[in-house]
Amino acid sequence: MSGKTPEAMSLPARYYTDSDHYGAELDRFFRGMWFHVGRAGEIPNRGDFLVREIAGDSLIVVRGERGALSAFYNVCRHRGTRLTRERSGTFASTIQCPYHAWTYNLGGCLVGVPHMDGVPGFHLDDYPLHQATVDLWDGHLFLNLGDNPAPLADQIGGMDQRFRPWGMDQLRPGRRIVYDVAANWKLIIHNYSECLHCPGVHPALQRLSHYLSGENEPAEPGYLGGRMRLRDGIGTLSLEGQRRRACLPGLDDAECRYVYYYAFLPNLLLSLLPDYVMTHTLWPRGVDRTEIVCDWLFHPDAMAASGFDPEDAVAFWDLTNRQDWHVCDQMKLGLKSRAYRPGPYSHREDLLHGFDRLILELERNAGRSPK
Repeated sequence: MSGKTPEAMSLPARYYTDSDHYGAELDRFFRGMWFHVGRAGEIPNRGDFLVREIAGDSLIVVRGERGALSAFYNVCRHRGTRLTRERSGTFASTIQCPYHAWTYNLGGCLVGVPHMDGVPGFHLDDYPLHQATVDLWDGHLFLNLGDNPAPLADQIGGMDQRFRPWGMDQLRPGRRIVYDVAANWKLIIHNYSECLHCPGVHPALQRLSHYLSGENEPAEPGYLGGRMRLRDGIGTLSLEGQRRRACLPGLDDAECRYVYYYAFLPNLLLSLLPDYVMTHTLWPRGVDRTEIVCDWLFHPDAMAASGFDPEDAVAFWDLTNRQDWHVCDQMKLGLKSRAYRPGPYSHREDLLHGFDRLILELERNAGRSPK
């Protein structure tokens, strides 16, 4: 035995199994970073809204006047009642609390309050809804719960330009599946960020794209990712491996030979294929439970074509997803064992080690922050 320990080692079990650590970590990631909440196309018209819940907070994203996007905490300024119980819908023209009918416009300003006439010191302008910051990238909606956050573009580090050829803002949803996975959310990101497991876990994927064809970029604070080449004669990732749809119109021949896999931290897994885009949005629901919203996005021309059917792509990835969720559950069970100790990463697991370094850096920074 050499007595030396490899530099790149996995993290101790508490990072995936300890409830107190889980809560503190959600604050670091979801209160300090931009996180993905859905697609702008989910709220296309004035008054349309969606609700998302994370780290103990409920947030409303609404389409307001002249198409403006706003995000508010789902909390009335009177006595804290939730303004809506729905996950999505349309506000007619205002947002009204169901308890005492305090009423806000779509920009979050308080415009109506029963029984407050003559209350000394009360002014409507003092009680707008508490806001979060909302931004849009190529059709993807992001929120930030911090005060005066840096621009979203800083976090995604130029990927907005790199992935422009896919024209994601033009794509439309063809199918959605919501999964409930019995594993910590970070294990989902780890699993997504390497393919050494693919020959044993994903034989169908291995037939279409060789597991050693991956080319990773250096891990960045806002994202992890790389690309994998399709095998000769394979047109896309689907049950047959043949494209039923044309390549997306902005792609060149070289881009149509690869699949790009990027984890935009903390919760968007973005898979860009020649003829469609797939997204996984991760919603931590407990230290060992993650809700995953998976969407398949297609070009409108493909969807308008006679006989359009997304099932070749959906069925392939539903199979692959469920294989992944199973091994993540098995990892969770192993991490709970008293026998678990951190193990060494290979050079092809560099993105996992990069993600771990970010986890540790955010933890150190939180320890240095004033209480």
